[in-house]
Amino acid sequence: MDQRVINLYDEYTHKPLSREVFLKKLVLLTGSTAAALALLPMLENNKAKAQTIREDDEDLETETIGYEANGISMFAYTAKPKKKMNMGAVMVIHENRGLNDHIKDVTRRAAKAGYFAMAPDALSESGGTPASEDEARKLISQLDPKKNLANFIKSVDFMRARKETNRKVGCVGFCWGGGLANQLAVNVPNLNGAVAFYGAQPKAEDVAKIKCPLQLHYAGLDERINAGIPAYEEALKKAGVIYELFMYPGVNHAFHNDTSEARYNADAALHAWKRTLDFFEVNLK
Repeated sequence: MDQRVINLYDEYTHKPLSREVFLKKLVLLTGSTAAALALLPMLENNKAKAQTIREDDEDLETETIGYEANGISMFAYTAKPKKKMNMGAVMVIHENRGLNDHIKDVTRRAAKAGYFAMAPDALSESGGTPASEDEARKLISQLDPKKNLANFIKSVDFMRARKETNRKVGCVGFCWGGGLANQLAVNVPNLNGAVAFYGAQPKAEDVAKIKCPLQLHYAGLDERINAGIPAYEEALKKAGVIYELFMYPGVNHAFHNDTSEARYNADAALHAWKRTLDFFEVNLK
């Protein structure tokens, strides 16, 4: 697919552009309305592909739960191995699309690897993630960053207190959630590990607050996010933070999301997820 189309879609989902403006620009790039509409299914999430591990997997228990965080009733999707205790806990942090079927599938993947996995819904206060991705992105852009971070910090505490866990909690976030994973590393001194997929970096002056090991995954074609890497890496080295940084050449932002055909890269996604599980094996067990 033309990289200009990928870049336009990234602009649409992160600037954001209105859908009307996005479609007009897409028509100009592709040459016709028909060609633009034919590309849309490859750009947008395909829910039918969000079942790499079935909801009714015989080895797992899944449920949607509620808990209190700073006076807010939070919702979260959880998955865990059946009849297992004393396991590490993994928080899965969604993209700016909210808690959708893909993130629930990633949560089940973490559970399948032997963890108590939980994906909080950042839009809980609004009643939960809406069906419309455009509406979800709009609502997420309106969140108060400090309140949202506080809710996720409380969610870490909630996970640590779960009876199934060994009190070790790590997180993995994607896109918007990758940025939040970096912020949790800064703001939760007893976090046991954070993995950020193509996430916005914290301020350089805050990096010295990080006490946990990090694993950072970046896409080679993701110029918007990658612009922040040099300052972040310099600050990490200066602060003596333990970290791993992986760059995947020739792939796009959101390469791990297998419900987005145009940007998904199976080879990069496979390697990045294996590295993520290896990281949690070391830091959460």
